[in-house]
Amino acid sequence: MRYIDNNYYLNNKSNIVNNIFLRKRINKNNSDYLKERVKKDYVINDIHLDINQKEAIYTDEVNTLVLAGAGSGKTLTIVGKIKYLVEELQINPKEILCISFTNDSVNSLKDKIDYDIDIYTFHKLALEVIGDYKKNIVIVNNYLEYIVNEIFLSIVSNISTGDLNYFSNTIVSFINLFKNNNYNIDNMNKIVKKNHNKMLELIKKIYVIYEDELHSTNYVDFNDIINLSIKLIEDYGLKRYYKYIIIDEYQDISLNRYKLIKTIKDSCNTKLFVVGDDYQSIYRFAGSNMNMIVNFKKYFGYTKTIKIVNTYRNSYELIKVASKFIMKNKYQIKKDLMSSKHNYKPIKIIYYKKNESVKLKKILSDFNEKMMILGRNNFNITNLLDEDLISSEDKIIYKNKEYVFKTIHKSKGLEADNVVILYLSNNYYGFPNKKNEDLNSLLLPKEKYLYEEERRLFYVALTRTKNNVYLLVDKDNPSIFVKEIIRNSKKYIEVLDL
Repeated sequence: MRYIDNNYYLNNKSNIVNNIFLRKRINKNNSDYLKERVKKDYVINDIHLDINQKEAIYTDEVNTLVLAGAGSGKTLTIVGKIKYLVEELQINPKEILCISFTNDSVNSLKDKIDYDIDIYTFHKLALEVIGDYKKNIVIVNNYLEYIVNEIFLSIVSNISTGDLNYFSNTIVSFINLFKNNNYNIDNMNKIVKKNHNKMLELIKKIYVIYEDELHSTNYVDFNDIINLSIKLIEDYGLKRYYKYIIIDEYQDISLNRYKLIKTIKDSCNTKLFVVGDDYQSIYRFAGSNMNMIVNFKKYFGYTKTIKIVNTYRNSYELIKVASKFIMKNKYQIKKDLMSSKHNYKPIKIIYYKKNESVKLKKILSDFNEKMMILGRNNFNITNLLDEDLISSEDKIIYKNKEYVFKTIHKSKGLEADNVVILYLSNNYYGFPNKKNEDLNSLLLPKEKYLYEEERRLFYVALTRTKNNVYLLVDKDNPSIFVKEIIRNSKKYIEVLDL
């Protein structure tokens, strides 16, 4: 196994500078090569790739950022990229690292890729790195919740279950997000000093107790897995070697995940190829930082950016509505998405007064179509259930027929023939959701546009459909998002009287 430590770059500075100039000369020829290569047919799994997908596959830069619209075949592009690296560039499969964010997406990639490459989630990658150092650790789940509850019960003997859950959830969420940013006690002291807040002072005490408990017992929590792997690489050098790192869903990257990738990349002089869509960055509450895709060059330096603009899921008309809606936030990266599909009224609005479940059952009865039902949160569906409409493990059952139900966060990456979006009301549980982030806002990048992440979440919901989107809208208090798309895209919208 090849090992290159960080001193390599200090000792070979002149060679690296020369290589930069050499790469610039090669790129002129590479441009001609790309122009000719993308004209030729390229087939993956019996699917003919489009010109943008081929450009992404054949581009071989130190950093490549692929901005892929919803339903544009990003997974197919990743599969094609790996095929190209192994079969044409003769890269050893064990020198390719592919990363995605969930076990489901990792397993999906494994099913589609024919080569024995490392395909991991970020946490699995971190565990593999830790294992390289024979580090003996014990991973704990829910230990922070236990510590928080024990401390509260010792402080307040008569605290109610409701209050305990509220304070516990607030503190656990803050500390998890704090560690997700790879922060330490110095960062905590600065936050407490800057913000005079009794809750923050309590959080600091709990954080110190919790960290002492982890260190004294040799325990590692979920966030520490990534942070520990970074520290081990920085202290002892990387004990594995990759020529290429490929990342799926890059828009969900958080600070500590970025640091892990950057540390590996700097250790091996690895080429980086990432695919993502800033329009679909919806995990800010869990630490994802959209700045890292929007300002990608700031974090990694010289970058070739490629946009995959053809969508094979949505109609041209739905793309027009969704794109106009998302680009109200000028901070998003402009992409001129295209589709050869047409559906002149893809958005169907159904107004309800008071009883939303009646309208939902009417849709499910009247339209003999496959439906996926989406809610902003689980409250949206539990509030509708009755003797006719029941739920069972992400499913809604009505008249012995099953329909998929997902929160919008869980629907990302999925598609359906038709989609129903619930509870489009202008209130706390509506859309946009009015939930206050409370203390977590101290750790998150400030939103540059009002409801910017809620806007991206609505974009994700709209673009899950292959055909129509049915919006269940509160007649007396409609969502401001619905009012906006009616105002700006009325010709693509049909109001149904059910």
